[in-house]
Amino acid sequence: MNKTELVTVAGFAMLLLFQPSHAEVCPPPCRCRSLGESKGLHIDCSSRQLREVPALPLHTRRLYLHNNSLSWVAPGALDGLRSLEEVRMSDNPWNCDCHILYLKLWLEDISAASLANVRCASPVSLRMKPLRQLTGNELGICKRFLPIKCLDFFWRDLILIAGVIITLILVAWALKFSKKLVCQISLRQHYSRHCLLGKGASKNHKTQ
Repeated sequence: MNKTELVTVAGFAMLLLFQPSHAEVCPPPCRCRSLGESKGLHIDCSSRQLREVPALPLHTRRLYLHNNSLSWVAPGALDGLRSLEEVRMSDNPWNCDCHILYLKLWLEDISAASLANVRCASPVSLRMKPLRQLTGNELGICKRFLPIKCLDFFWRDLILIAGVIITLILVAWALKFSKKLVCQISLRQHYSRHCLLGKGASKNHKTQ
């Protein structure tokens, strides 16, 4: 292998080594710009007629997905965006069936302001209803669409709530029992003193 071939191979290897991963590449239909060194990226995917959320850089700080054709978000699609500070998802034809549950739970944790601006486009009975106002009855039986992590959090929270309720009941019962016990002790002490005074008075009377 001559020097030219060696340099070519070395250059190709360096290119592969330092090529950014797919998660760090700006999605082709979007516009991306840096917010400064170590401050993350501004990803503008608005008004692109997107039907699904593209693969996004992990260091996304601002994400604009409004005014597209999104009707749902695949479970787990947004979980890697741990640096996110702002997200816009309004003006999309969101289909508010069980598939929308992941997005609802994700926005509740990430951006209450954005959740307030997301409205259902279908079904007809839920048209224009804010996503945050959807109830379990309207979403139907959605357990199978919940990510495993969400189910884990649900059962954990349920156990914690039950534990708090049981603790409060036990504390209330203990307070009630202790008050009753104190009253009984006070009454016994009062009765004992009354009896002693009565006996003393009767002895004095007999002596006289």
